[in-house]
Amino acid sequence: MNPPGHPAENVPLQGRYDGLPGGSTVIQYTTVNMTPEPPKDHIIWSLCCFLYSNPCCLGLAALIFSIKARDRKVAGDLEGARHYGSTARCLNIWATVLVSISVLITIITTIVLIVQLFSYSSYPYNSRG
Repeated sequence: MNPPGHPAENVPLQGRYDGLPGGSTVIQYTTVNMTPEPPKDHIIWSLCCFLYSNPCCLGLAALIFSIKARDRKVAGDLEGARHYGSTARCLNIWATVLVSISVLITIITTIVLIVQLFSYSSYPYNSRG
């Protein structure tokens, strides 16, 4: 990115420059091998959904897909493990949402019933013959 009319020069950014003008310069490269993050199998989440909240057998299905994902990961098939892990994750999300909604409805229903019970019992006795 030199302005027009200004040629590029071999100028070091730091330190001394021992190369000859117009001579060859040794360039060093560093290669970093990054291994991709192994796919997640969500086995703990699946176990919790299976043991504590298993609506419509979603916890069982999530556990099965988590085990398949772990098997694929051990076998070296990372793409298959990623697919099974993603399915297990979706099933776990659905199971968690359904159980959360059920618990919320149960709590609200219990509170409403308790309030109605106390409001009914606080009425004065009617004087019926």
